[in-house]
Amino acid sequence: MPHTRPTTDIAKGGLFNIIENNLDLPSLKTLDIFGGTGSISYELNSRGVEDLTIVEKDNEMADFIKRTAKELNVPLKLYKMDVFQYLKQCTEKYNFIFAGPPYALTTIDQLPLLIFEKELLEPEGWFVLEHTPRNNYKSYPYYRDERNYGTTIFSIFINRPELKK
Repeated sequence: MPHTRPTTDIAKGGLFNIIENNLDLPSLKTLDIFGGTGSISYELNSRGVEDLTIVEKDNEMADFIKRTAKELNVPLKLYKMDVFQYLKQCTEKYNFIFAGPPYALTTIDQLPLLIFEKELLEPEGWFVLEHTPRNNYKSYPYYRDERNYGTTIFSIFINRPELKK
């Protein structure tokens, strides 16, 4: 089974504390892009989220997500496709979108722009982007806050008009 670095586990624990204190988890409709192992969605489900969608283009990871979801009895929709293709054609709206893209992704800076341009978040919906210190989103529309865990940073964007800048 693929595993994460200890810092990533600490970072994700911190992130979930923030999410739990600010959002009504059971009511969320969530999207996990660059799904990886699916751990974010399983964690959301363990905290009461039932409406889960994951996008992961890697065949091996997608199969892993499918198997694990079945074993854990986690109801989720899995799209095996490129994240940018999914976002461009998506007509759904979500309350919470999480992106943990590969750190080498060169188009990472387009993600927040695309999500708001396509209006994929409900009002007050959150988009959380995991990235390294070399990326900075403080000047982006809807940027709200960040949580820094050394090599892992979570930038938080909230779909609230006065946060547009």
